Amino acid sequence: MMTEDNGTRLPMSAAVLAGGQSARMGADKTLLPVGGTPLITRVLDVVGSICEEAFVVTNRPEALADTPIPADVNVLTDEIPFQGPLGGLVTALATAEHEWLLAVAADLPWLRPEVVRALWNARDGVQVVVPVSDKGTEPLLALYHVSCLDAARESLDTGRRRLVAFFPKVSVAEIPLDALRSVDPDLESLININTPEDLMRARDNIPAEEGPVRPTVLSAPAVEQGLPSERPVTLFFGETEVATVQASPCHLDDLAVGFMVTEGLLTDPESLEGVSVDEERGLVWVRTAESLPDDFAQRRRYITAGCGKGVTFASAGHMEGLHEVGPGPVLGSDALYALMGQLARGADCYRDTGGTHACGIARDGQIFSIREDVGRHNALDKLLGRVWMEGIDASGTVVVTTGRVSYEMAVKAAKTGVPIVVSRTAVTDLAVRVAQHTGVTLVGYARGGRMVVYTHPERVRMEEDTT
Repeated sequence: MMTEDNGTRLPMSAAVLAGGQSARMGADKTLLPVGGTPLITRVLDVVGSICEEAFVVTNRPEALADTPIPADVNVLTDEIPFQGPLGGLVTALATAEHEWLLAVAADLPWLRPEVVRALWNARDGVQVVVPVSDKGTEPLLALYHVSCLDAARESLDTGRRRLVAFFPKVSVAEIPLDALRSVDPDLESLININTPEDLMRARDNIPAEEGPVRPTVLSAPAVEQGLPSERPVTLFFGETEVATVQASPCHLDDLAVGFMVTEGLLTDPESLEGVSVDEERGLVWVRTAESLPDDFAQRRRYITAGCGKGVTFASAGHMEGLHEVGPGPVLGSDALYALMGQLARGADCYRDTGGTHACGIARDGQIFSIREDVGRHNALDKLLGRVWMEGIDASGTVVVTTGRVSYEMAVKAAKTGVPIVVSRTAVTDLAVRVAQHTGVTLVGYARGGRMVVYTHPERVRMEEDTT
C-alpha cells in the first residue's frame, strides 16, 4: 500500500458537495462566513492543499458567482438535479480525473488535511473508505474509488437516494472515529454546520491564529459581497446635533430614540412627536416636546470601549444616580440557553455576514424583538428605542446579546428597567459593578451548556450540567 504523508498533494480528486437546500439554516449555509471566509471556500482551501484536483458539485452554480473560489476549481452541475448527496457523488465519480475521489460536505469548517491522509492510507484493497461511529457512517467525509460509479448509479436509478444505499454492493473499509483521534483529537473535522446555533458556536470557537491554507484575494465586487454595512449617522434632538455614530443603516429611528433614552435626554414617551430619517445622508431628527437639559452643552463625551468608538455622556461614576430595577422573573438556565438559540435563529445579518452584533428582548420565554448593528451599543440602543416607543414595560424582560457587556451596556439596561442581561461572551469588571449596584442580573459566556452568573443570581435557577 502506498502511503503519502510528506506534505505533497495526493493523486486524488476532491468533490465538495454543495447541493443541499439548507432548510434548517434559512439561507445557503455554504456561503456563510466563518472567520471571514465562506464555509465552502474554507473546505476548498483544505482539499485543494492535499488533493491534486478539486471541484464543486451543486444544483445552483449561479449562487457561487460572487463567492471567492480558487481559479483552478471548476463548478459542476448535477447530472440529475435535486437527487441529494448521492446525485452529487454520481456526478463527481463520472467527472473525476483520478481513480480515487474524496467526497466532502461543503459545511465542515474545521476539516483537517491529516484526516484526509489517514483515510487515504486505509484504502488498500477496498472501494470505499468511510469513518464510522456508534451513530453510523460519515459518507460526506469519505473516499470512493471510481469503480463505485455503476453501483451508485444503479441505486439512484432505483430510487434509493441515501448515499450509503450502494455500500452493500462494494467493498468498504470502515474507520472507527477513535482511530482518527491521533490526527484530530477532538474530531473537529466531522463538525458540520446545519443551524444558526451551529454557526454561532463555530464563530465563537475560531482559533486566534487561524488563517486559510491558501490566501484568498478578492476582487472589488467580491470584497463587498456579504459584508456588513456601516455608515456615519448623525442624531439630532430637534435641531440640535447630539452625536454622530458609526452604525448599520437600518432601524435608524429606533437607534436615535434608544440612544437619547439611554443617555437620559428623552424621558416621556407621551412627549415624543415623531422621528424623521434621511437614510441617504445618514441624518435622524427626533422631535419631542421635551427640552434638552440645561447643562447639555457642557456635558463631557466619553469614548467607550465599544465597536466603532461608541459615544456616551455617562461615565461609570454616574451610576450612583441610577434606580434599582424591579424584582424581575426567575428563569432556569435551560430557558436562557433557549433564548440564545432563538437569538441565533432570528439574527439574520449575523447569520449572513458574521460581522454584526444582535440584541433580543424576551418575555415569558419568547424573544419578541431583535435588532442588529455593527456596534453592540447601537444594537442595544435600537432594541431599547423600539421598546420605549411601543410603551413596553421592560421590568419583566430578559435582554440577550451576542456582544461583550461593558459598563455602558449595563447602564443602558438599568436605565430602562431590564432586570436580566445575558451575553454569549464576556462582561467587564465595571459592568459587574453597575449591575450589582442597580440590581441587574448579569450573565456571561452563556453557551455550550455553561454560563457564569456574575450578579444577583437569585433570578437564575441553575439546572443540571450547568456551572
